[in-house]
Amino acid sequence: MHSTTGAPPGQGAAIRARGLGVKGPRGWAFRGVDIDALPGSLVAVQGPSGSGRTCLLLALTGRMRTGEGSAEVGGLPLPRQMAAVRRISALAHVPGVAELDASLTVDEHLHERALLQLRFGGSPLALLRSRTERAARTAARIDAAVTAAGLDLAALPKGGRTPVRELERLAALRLSLALALIGTPRLIAVDDTDLKLSDAERAQAWALLRSVADAGTTVLAVCSEAPEGALVVRTDGTDETKGAAHALAETGRA
Repeated sequence: MHSTTGAPPGQGAAIRARGLGVKGPRGWAFRGVDIDALPGSLVAVQGPSGSGRTCLLLALTGRMRTGEGSAEVGGLPLPRQMAAVRRISALAHVPGVAELDASLTVDEHLHERALLQLRFGGSPLALLRSRTERAARTAARIDAAVTAAGLDLAALPKGGRTPVRELERLAALRLSLALALIGTPRLIAVDDTDLKLSDAERAQAWALLRSVADAGTTVLAVCSEAPEGALVVRTDGTDETKGAAHALAETGRA
């Protein structure tokens, strides 16, 4: 499917694809996908289970090598600049690839991600700042991400000390999104957006992703039913790779 929509240009990454496909030793995961998404778009990847939705998400975030067609994310061509695309994108939730650790608490997840971002994702000069300044900047980064994801720590059963295993599905989605936002990416991808959500929760989830897109970050979301107003991209192929984790290994893990 070929569609165009989006918010005015901002911090988000534009996505353009023509005849895009991914093929592994067991067959095509998807093929023939066209996309034109402006920065700040909410892109809903829709299709039946096993149609290559997750593989498309991973390909557009530079985590799976494409097999045919062309694509650019934020002006960076794929697959030639996969590493650069990975640096401007983040995975919020992708089963088997990017998942929450059920044994960790919400606070532990947030602080671990913020420390990793400081160590590997920021300027080397940031490490030369005083411990007090680094702590203040880390706290501010976490607060901004949590607020943007609509994650109310006070409303959780044990506040920030709540283990992930005790989170409701929507709260876990908000945490995954907050972790992705800590790195201030230009593109955020989330899988199974509406899985196991009630109608009311599904509406909240899409409102959340819409707010992130409206703030300028491009959002790529796999779903079973796209919300009104989203740019819809449909996958119609047959995924014969037994899941995204296997497909990554077969097509070239980034």
